[in-house]
Amino acid sequence: MARVSAVSVEDHISRVRGLLQPMVDRPAESVSVADALGRVALVDVASPVDLPLFRNSQMDGYAVRSAEVAAVPVTLRVVGTVAAGDAHTDLVEPGTVLKIMTGAPVPEGADAIVPVENTIADGDHVTIDTSREPGEYIREQGSDVRAGMLLVRAGQVLEPRHIAVLAAVGLSHIDVRSRPRVAVITTGAELVDAGTELRPGQIYDSNGITLAAHLAANGADVVAVLRSSDEPETFRRVLSEAVAAAELVITSGGVSKGDFEVVKDVLAPMGGVFGSVRMQPGGPQGTAVVDGVPVLNFPGNPVSTVVSFVVFARDIVREAAGLEPLPTRPVPLKTAIDSIPGKRQFLRGAVQDGHVSLIAGPGSHLVAAMAWADVLVDVGADITSLDAGTDVPVVTL
Repeated sequence: MARVSAVSVEDHISRVRGLLQPMVDRPAESVSVADALGRVALVDVASPVDLPLFRNSQMDGYAVRSAEVAAVPVTLRVVGTVAAGDAHTDLVEPGTVLKIMTGAPVPEGADAIVPVENTIADGDHVTIDTSREPGEYIREQGSDVRAGMLLVRAGQVLEPRHIAVLAAVGLSHIDVRSRPRVAVITTGAELVDAGTELRPGQIYDSNGITLAAHLAANGADVVAVLRSSDEPETFRRVLSEAVAAAELVITSGGVSKGDFEVVKDVLAPMGGVFGSVRMQPGGPQGTAVVDGVPVLNFPGNPVSTVVSFVVFARDIVREAAGLEPLPTRPVPLKTAIDSIPGKRQFLRGAVQDGHVSLIAGPGSHLVAAMAWADVLVDVGADITSLDAGTDVPVVTL
């Protein structure tokens, strides 16, 4: 059984990064533009075509020679209709107009569109009461996008507006960063699904849903959310299912010093490394590799699970997905705080009016406090107290 003594947060981050680096180095993939929302473009994408693709009408109306409507009112003969999608070849000869629909190609000879609101139709003639300048209500080819124009930069997180322009220029696929495939396993005989009637000693399983939400919010593809009892055989079966589906498995619970630490009991004999990190919450940690798949083992208290993910896994998951790390920044304390010596504290806080205030206490079970927090306040292991107004590093949640 491989064990380690208490290590620093930095040492454990380094260990996790070493295990997960192959996930960052994976090749990109090509996905349908229709499925590319939220993905990260791998390379710059340029337009293969002009947009509009051809000269077309901005309005429903009449395609005219502008010189013939300079003096109004004027009545002209309607010699046909051009609909969107038509490959119309008729000319607009002197003394004539063509009725035209929005988006239809502007016929040769016409250099303006008169909107239908400025006309009175009478059989095969139309009276125009408003003059138009050359080019009015005509969308010229390439007036929006020129072939070769940059549409999306490498590293761009694709939003609906990017999907729209990629589709408009006819691109069906785009090269994007691969999303890390992650499976989550929660452990504990006491866990049941939300909505289930609780029996004595049972609690709702929030960690599976919580980890899945954090992973998805940070670019991961959550391929499975599983649960195991404290029975080793059950955990082995669930772990096998997770490893087969994912390139990273994250477990919650079963890593401390109790009698039913199923994760540690199963993985330590397989070479897993378990021990304590000098931090609070989230001290008990473990890592393992099963069938070539890295497994990160977080403690099961809800806040410890979230803090562990944010501190040890979030940045590298985001990097694997092509996302920038979320910032750590200095913010002054609103009130003085005390801290436990020897352990790096990650306290829940909320930033308001340029200062950060602590939310509740340091307990790893205080889920509601985490819900109200928008940062973790990072207090060094050698610090016992900080005065109000002191800048402290805060980690964005």
